[in-house]
Amino acid sequence: MPKRFGFPKAERLKSRKQIETLFAKGKSVSVFPVRAVYQFSAAEEVGLKAGVSASKRNFKKAVDRNRIKRLLREAYRLQKEELLLKVKEAGVSGAIFFLYSDKVIADFDTIKTAVGKCLQRLSKNIERENPS
Repeated sequence: MPKRFGFPKAERLKSRKQIETLFAKGKSVSVFPVRAVYQFSAAEEVGLKAGVSASKRNFKKAVDRNRIKRLLREAYRLQKEELLLKVKEAGVSGAIFFLYSDKVIADFDTIKTAVGKCLQRLSKNIERENPS
């Protein structure tokens, strides 16, 4: 039985080539303090990959950047299920990259609500782009 709330390696966006094409051709959704760059495409392999980042310009210490990335991953992990169902229904593959845009570290509740709103907008965009 697979874990309900997991973030396995297969769902992590690590490929430099995929990340570059995502930023070159992808669209974005912003809910302060999180910005999500995304791209959905028809593919044989249906699924969703996600990545996170925090700016080195705003957070000089690696400890702070790692904390933000950990919070972003956790917020995504807990709320991704609805979006995964939409992606599977539409038969597309997607890539999402979450960027933290504030200059101070927000608490987990703020980040979780922002990521949740981003994911809701993304699921609406899937419905609009791929009516089935």
